[in-house]
Amino acid sequence: MTKVESQIKNSNTDVLIIGAGPSGLMAATWLARAGVPFRIIDKRSDKIFSGQADGLQSRTLEVFQSFSGSSFDMTGLDSAWKMANHMIELCFWNPDENGNLVRSSRIPDSIPGISRFQQIVIHQGYIERWFDETIKNFSEGQSKVERPYLPISLSIDESKVEDKDAYAVKVLVKNLASEDVSNPEQFNAKVANGLYRQFEGDQERFYSNSIDIEHDPNVNVDDYEIINCKYVLGADGAHSWVRKQLGIDMEGESTDFVWGVLDAVPITDFPDIRHRCAIHSLESGSVMVIPRENDLVRLYIQLKEVPRDPLTTTDVSDNDSKEHAKGRIDRSKITPELILKNAQDIFKPFKFEIEDIDWFTGYQIGQRVSPKFSKFNRVFISGDACHTHSPKAGQGMNVSMMDTFNLGFKLALVCKGLAKLDILETYESERIEVAKELIAFDHKLSRLFSGKPMIPNSQAFQDGVDMDEFHKVFQKGGEFASGTIVDYADSLLIDKSLTHPVDEDGNSFSSIAKKVAVGRRLNSTLIECQADGRPIHIADRILSDGRFRVLVFAGDVNSYPQNLKILEEFDTFLKSDKHFSKKYTPVNALDNSVIDIITIHGSKRHDVEIFDFPEFTRPTDHKHRRDYWRLYTGIDSTYHEGDINAYEYYGIDTKNGAIIVVRPDGYVAKITNFDSNGLHQIDQYFDKFMIPQNSNVLTPKDKLINDRDRFVKPLLAV
Repeated sequence: MTKVESQIKNSNTDVLIIGAGPSGLMAATWLARAGVPFRIIDKRSDKIFSGQADGLQSRTLEVFQSFSGSSFDMTGLDSAWKMANHMIELCFWNPDENGNLVRSSRIPDSIPGISRFQQIVIHQGYIERWFDETIKNFSEGQSKVERPYLPISLSIDESKVEDKDAYAVKVLVKNLASEDVSNPEQFNAKVANGLYRQFEGDQERFYSNSIDIEHDPNVNVDDYEIINCKYVLGADGAHSWVRKQLGIDMEGESTDFVWGVLDAVPITDFPDIRHRCAIHSLESGSVMVIPRENDLVRLYIQLKEVPRDPLTTTDVSDNDSKEHAKGRIDRSKITPELILKNAQDIFKPFKFEIEDIDWFTGYQIGQRVSPKFSKFNRVFISGDACHTHSPKAGQGMNVSMMDTFNLGFKLALVCKGLAKLDILETYESERIEVAKELIAFDHKLSRLFSGKPMIPNSQAFQDGVDMDEFHKVFQKGGEFASGTIVDYADSLLIDKSLTHPVDEDGNSFSSIAKKVAVGRRLNSTLIECQADGRPIHIADRILSDGRFRVLVFAGDVNSYPQNLKILEEFDTFLKSDKHFSKKYTPVNALDNSVIDIITIHGSKRHDVEIFDFPEFTRPTDHKHRRDYWRLYTGIDSTYHEGDINAYEYYGIDTKNGAIIVVRPDGYVAKITNFDSNGLHQIDQYFDKFMIPQNSNVLTPKDKLINDRDRFVKPLLAV
C-alpha cells in the first residue's frame, strides 16, 4: 500500500455494484431481499433523465411481481401496470404496388397466453425510482444508491480468489460531491437527450481527468475511499469502465444505418398513431411507432443522411475496430428538427407535426457482445457492459435486468455460505448464450427494418426487403422478445438427465411432467390453498427471496391412498439431517429458509382434510404457529375463479404425481418421480453445489420476541 493509500478510509462489503441503471438496481434488489451486505455507486448526480429505455416485456413484469408478496411490495409494480401504456396491437405499413403507404396487416403485440403480463411502455426514470424505493424497503433503509461516486482503480488479489470468505477485490473510489457533475448526460441541446451515452469518447475523457492521487500535492484524501469487496459487478453501460479494467473487448460490428429517437406528442392524421407500428416507406426510410404513457409517442426514425465529423475520418474508437472511414457521426447535427423532417418524409402522404418534445437521441446500429462476462468469478459485468444492440427489439433494459436477476441469487447463496463458488460460473455460461441469441435476432431485425422494401410487380424494387419475411421475423421475434422462452442448458444448476427434446426448438421435457420444460421459467397457473380455499398463482407462492422450491405434486391422494403413504415416507426422509431439507439449512434457522417444500395434491379440497397429511406439509415453528401455506390442491372448482387444474396444465398424471425443483429465479432445475428414489435424486442434485450447514449454528429463536415483520425481512437462511 502506498503512502497516500494508507491515509485513505478503508471499508468492506460483500458486493460492490458499479452503475445504478436498471441492471445494477436489479442486482441490488436481489441482495437487499436476501439480506446480503452490498453497496451500489453511480457517477451520475441524483437527476434521472427522461427517455432512455422504455419497454417492459412479459418476463420482466413477472420478475417484478416475484418481488411482491401479500406482506410486501416491489414499490411501483402496480403503478407501472396502471401508469404505463399497454401494447395491444402491432400494425405493419408498407408501400403497395403503386408505392403508396398502406396498412398491410395487424397482429397482437404480445403472443396471447404466453404470460399473465403483456408488454408495456413507460420511461426508465420511473423504473429506477421504483427500484430505489424497493431497495430502501427491503434493506430497512440501510442501503441506497450512493451518488456521485467515481471508480478510480480496481485490483484483484489472485491469491485469494478461491477463498470464499476473502475480500479479493479492491476498488478505489472518489466522492464527486464537491465537484460539478450536473447534467453529464446532455449534449449541446436545450431538450433532454441521450446523445452523450450513445457515442464513445466523452466518458473516457471523464475518467482520464480524474486526479492522480500519488502525484498531486493538493489531493484531499477525504474525497477517496478504498472498498474491499468479495465481489464486484460492473453494470456501468456500453462504455463500461469495469469491463476495460478487466481487459475484455466487445466483439461485433456496426453499420452505416443511423436512427433518431424522439419522444413527443404527435399532431397527425395517421390512423394508427396509438398502435405500435412498423412502417417502411418507398424511399425515405423506416420508422417504428411506440405509443407511450399519457399522450406521448416514441418514434424510432431512420435518418437518411447524417453529417460526419471531419476531424474523425481516420479515428477508430476502442469500442469499434471496424469504424467506417467516413468518421464518427457529428452528433451536434442530430436535432429534433432533423429527426422530425425525416419522419415527415416517411409518413407521407399523412401529415405529421409534433408538440411537447420530451426527449431525443440518435444512435448508429451495431451489435456487439463480450466474449467474457467475468474474471475469476470475482468481478462480473452485466447489461450493456457486455452486450449492445439496437433498441427496436425492446430488449436492452429487459435483458440487462435479466442478467442480474440470474446473477443476484447466486451471489446471495455464495455470500451467505450456502453454496460453493462453482455456481457463479453458471452466470456467464447461461447469460452469454442469451446475449448471442439476442445479437443474432437484432442483427436480422435491424437490417430488415433498415433496408428498402421490395415492391411486388415492380422491377425497380425487386432487390429490397421481402415484407413477408420481415413480418415472420417480427412475429417469431415476439416470442423471444417476451423473455419467457429463455432456455438454460444442462449445468451445475440445471439437471436435464431425465428429459429428452421433443420439439423443434429442442426444449427438454420429461414423461413425468410433459408440459414443463427443464431449463425454462416455470409458467404460472392457479393452485388453491387447502386451509382457506384461496386460489393463488403458483408464481406468487414461489417469490424471489433466494430460496429453492421443491414442488411435490402428490397426485390424487383420495383416489390413490398409496400416494398418501408415499408422503408419510417423505416425512421421515425430510426430518433427517442427512438429507437436503435439513442438511443445507443452518441449525436453528426456519426449516424452509433455504429449501421451501410445497405439496400440491390432486384431490378436491373438500374430499380431504389438512390433518390427513403428514407434518412436513403443515409444520409448526418455535412458537407453535402453523404454516398453512405449504399445502395446496391443484384440481378443484373455486368459488370465484372457475375450475383449476394444475395437473393438466403441467402434464402431470394424478396417479403417479411428480416432483419439480425450481431455482430461486423461478427456472425449472429438475423433474423427478414422486417416490423415495425421486427424493434421493434431489439429494444428489443439491449435493453437487450446496454446502452442508450442520456446523452452522444460529442463535436459537426467542419465543418472547415480537417477529410480526418476519414476512417482510429477509427469508434466506434465517
